[in-house]
Amino acid sequence: MAKNKTEHKKRTKGSIKLLWTLVFLGIIGLVAFVLLIDLGKIGYMPNMAELQDPKSSIASEIYDGDDNLIGRLFLENREPVNYNEIAPCVIDALVSTEDERFYSHSGIDPEAIGRAVSGVITFNRKGGGSTITQQVAKNLFNMEARESKSIFAMPYIKLKEMILAVKMEKKLTKQEIITLYLNTVTFGNNAYGIKAASHTYFDKEPIDLKIEEAAVLVGMLKANTKYNPIRNPEISKARRNVVMGQMVKNNRLSRAEFDALKGGDIVTNFKPASSLKHEGVAPYFRQVVEQKVKQWCKKHDLNVYKDGLKIYTTVNPKMQEYAEKAVEKNMWRKTRYYNNRYWKKHKRTLKNIIKATGRYSALKNEGLTEEQIMENFNKRTKMKVFAWNSKREKDTTITPIDSIKYMRAQVQTGFMAMDPATGEVKAWVGGINHKYFQYDHCNENTKRQVGSTMKPLAYCLAVDNNYSPCMPVSCRPVFFPGHRLYNAGGSRYGKLPMQKCLAFSINNGSLSVLKLVGIEAFVDFCKKLGITTELKAYPSIVLGAQDISLIEMLRSYTMFPNYGINIEPILITRIEDRNGNILETFIPERKEVINEITAFKMIKMMQGTVNFGTAKRLKGRYGLKGELCGKTGTTNDEADAWYIGYSPQLLGGAWVGCEDRFMGVGGGAGSQAAMPIWGSFFKMVQSDKSLGYADIKEFEEPKSMEGMDICDNYDQISIQRSEAVDNVSRGLEDISESEINSDVPQVDKVNTSSGIETDDYD
Repeated sequence: MAKNKTEHKKRTKGSIKLLWTLVFLGIIGLVAFVLLIDLGKIGYMPNMAELQDPKSSIASEIYDGDDNLIGRLFLENREPVNYNEIAPCVIDALVSTEDERFYSHSGIDPEAIGRAVSGVITFNRKGGGSTITQQVAKNLFNMEARESKSIFAMPYIKLKEMILAVKMEKKLTKQEIITLYLNTVTFGNNAYGIKAASHTYFDKEPIDLKIEEAAVLVGMLKANTKYNPIRNPEISKARRNVVMGQMVKNNRLSRAEFDALKGGDIVTNFKPASSLKHEGVAPYFRQVVEQKVKQWCKKHDLNVYKDGLKIYTTVNPKMQEYAEKAVEKNMWRKTRYYNNRYWKKHKRTLKNIIKATGRYSALKNEGLTEEQIMENFNKRTKMKVFAWNSKREKDTTITPIDSIKYMRAQVQTGFMAMDPATGEVKAWVGGINHKYFQYDHCNENTKRQVGSTMKPLAYCLAVDNNYSPCMPVSCRPVFFPGHRLYNAGGSRYGKLPMQKCLAFSINNGSLSVLKLVGIEAFVDFCKKLGITTELKAYPSIVLGAQDISLIEMLRSYTMFPNYGINIEPILITRIEDRNGNILETFIPERKEVINEITAFKMIKMMQGTVNFGTAKRLKGRYGLKGELCGKTGTTNDEADAWYIGYSPQLLGGAWVGCEDRFMGVGGGAGSQAAMPIWGSFFKMVQSDKSLGYADIKEFEEPKSMEGMDICDNYDQISIQRSEAVDNVSRGLEDISESEINSDVPQVDKVNTSSGIETDDYD
């Protein structure tokens, strides 16, 4: 018996010793395991530099020419703020609800952990065990995404979060930690961080949030869909009151304040991130800037949506506003009726438009036959469409196919203004409404027939080759070797001086000028001017049969007010990183393409368009002052209407037309459809003294022309190059634009894609 007791004691002592050994080894193993995790030997662990400067995806910001924020580019709508930019009630609500002992623990809250473990065991969860610091670690470094998501990995992930939380508490202040938290959490509706959330749900800065608004946002952190005030206002209200109750419990809100606030409904001012790209200043301009910066980022291994770049642009906020007003004022009357006569001859075009819609793709993916899809497109449906009203949209019941016809009947426009000396684009309107029509009609990828706005380039080449603006040229049909006889209108005038052929936009006269300089030479000259479109060497090029973009045409015109210097239009002046360090400054390409004497002669010739030619109504109708130059343009069937003009300080251009060329503008010669936008814009710009365009300036005559006249070289070349014509100026100042164009025949139709020769008229 005694022997058994002795053996039992020995075994007991051995078991206890083994137990303590296992405990000791377990502690050593745990310490070693924690140390290996801390050193990053087991999985990812942020280094000290990352802890001191943790980064999350930050939206890039777009600024206008006055350094005002006008747009943001993001995948996650996030804009970080500093601690002092957050209302104290937000901090109080957050700590009271999410981590009551935040200011007393060192990253880990044993009481919260014990409560969480107890809840798991008893199936009665009363709160989570993670502190705010642990949640910051999770949000910033996304531990779960880096590790296996199996149930066995969760303790390991939580351990890593705890280690990281302790390290963060040593490196960062409590204010820095809580600011990081509020900058990284998501509030739904693509609102990441407290600033995006306060903008999205209440349209105000975080510092201006009221107690009840702060409680709504903090309440959403538990489940941003369930407690979303837009989707579930009553549930959100109840959650808000729970948060305010926690504030009372933690002495952050008085009982009286709580009683006064708890019954009130949630009042939001909802502006989701999805609407931001359509609203605000210059949405078309911002869209083009975004694409240009994306291309730049590819070359510099950066991400425009995550790296928090600061993009400074050239657009002037007042001039942009005036440009948008000018478009609105002159475009609302131009909607075409969508009757079927437009579509009877273009059924294939309509079919292609239908197939390009999201509705068609969705129905096709559902397995519907072509017949069933078309039945759907012919069934009346409730929908929103664009309208020229205060909201720029209306609710209607219409068949999808009729909605397509209605929307395609909206006459579109592109308007752009730039400083011809610096190349800075000051205003950019790519269409009538960015929400419904995002196709931009200003950028280099959007090309339309330019009509007679092409003519000044040919006249310029002639003048630069020593042909006098006063030299008569034939207005009769013109034969080009290797081509046919061209008769594009104007024969009854016989001969006219070049300057009057340009002012009145006489087509045959322009063809004669082209023959003087040579088609190939003209194509080369256009390339020299920055027109990157591949041009076809046909006589009709001088009449604007080629498709060219608005921005290319404006660049080609910069040589006139710049006295021979061609300058590239620029939209961006510099790009900085998130800390304000300049990454790149953008300087436009400048090159001399003609001499200053040629430029000044062209200025005087193009003043004729405004003073007595096809744009003679410009000054009288809009009350514009000072010297102005320009050129109207209209293509066959009024498919495109143009006006490009300039003062000594500012260059602008407008295009008007329908997406489908066969509709035409309808009463839309360049002087009637496009010039009014230009005139309205310049009137507002001249009236605003703060812009610096109110002081009327004249074009200065170059010193090299001192004592000369623009016609000085006419006598020397007239005998060789032209026969004298009697009464060339007879009554031309009184001839109307319609009378000039009345004898223009409709010759071959335009088909630049196939290279078929054609003519058009202004």
